[in-house]
Amino acid sequence: MADKVSILVLCGPTATGKTALAAALARRLGGEVVGADSMQVYRGLPIGTAAPTAGEMDGVPHHLIGFLDPAQPFSVADYVRLASACVADICARGRVPIVAGGTGLYLSSLVEGLRFAGEKAAPGLREELQQRLAREGIAPLYAELQQIDPAYAATLHPNNHGRVLRALELYRQTGRTMSWQLAHSRPAEHPYHALLYGLDFPQRSQLYARINARVDAMMDAGLLEEARGVYAHRGAYRTAAQAIGYKEFFPYFEGAAPLESCVEQLKQATRRYAKRQLTWFRRMAGLRWEQAADPTAAERIAAAWREWHA
Repeated sequence: MADKVSILVLCGPTATGKTALAAALARRLGGEVVGADSMQVYRGLPIGTAAPTAGEMDGVPHHLIGFLDPAQPFSVADYVRLASACVADICARGRVPIVAGGTGLYLSSLVEGLRFAGEKAAPGLREELQQRLAREGIAPLYAELQQIDPAYAATLHPNNHGRVLRALELYRQTGRTMSWQLAHSRPAEHPYHALLYGLDFPQRSQLYARINARVDAMMDAGLLEEARGVYAHRGAYRTAAQAIGYKEFFPYFEGAAPLESCVEQLKQATRRYAKRQLTWFRRMAGLRWEQAADPTAAERIAAAWREWHA
């Protein structure tokens, strides 16, 4: 394995205990954690993004967490570039890179070594699409994507505005669909030796109960005020304003819905998101599954890493 860097990957749906397990593995293996969450990259939004706290990090270095202003866009290409640099640096210092998070596209793209086109968007094209979005809503734009690239559209939630717009932008600028782009961006050989683990509960009801309890804990921790800040800056914080954990409260801030129903909407949206996460991770080749919240999982995975990496 000397020709390739080895990485340990830990994934799973929200509320399965990835943060605690990643820190426990890092302590056992002499590792550092590289985040793989599309929202935890933003600073100032720790509650709604469930970013690791200092206590949860427990002295373990964490990378790509809370480093970016919420007004700045961040793409999967940005993630692969920065995460690859983090992995190289961690390995150069003789440490074990532990890539942990719940954004399947980020994890798959890093593990598979996806290459991304370097061209910048044509001037005004993204602004034109944003104006259409504000004027017409997402439905006609998503319908257009379904006509252009039905395979890729089927992988997206219609409310994933950023990826819908990016796919339309790519097609308008290059004539290539996102499906074509992804198919032709995979190298013949993956850049890493990756040992992949996923977390899940034996029963779906257990996962959903954890999600509901987690939302309640977030509310106690001040999520409403954090969401209010996102709402106040929604014009600039475009990604956060569309993220689960914030947009569900906008009807409350606008006087259109009671707080209790917004909290229930958040729980439901999070449960649906967890289901989509599981669907993605189950397509990842070579993924080994561990039971979430199993106190023996860390030692078992650490032993498997030592044997696999020997």
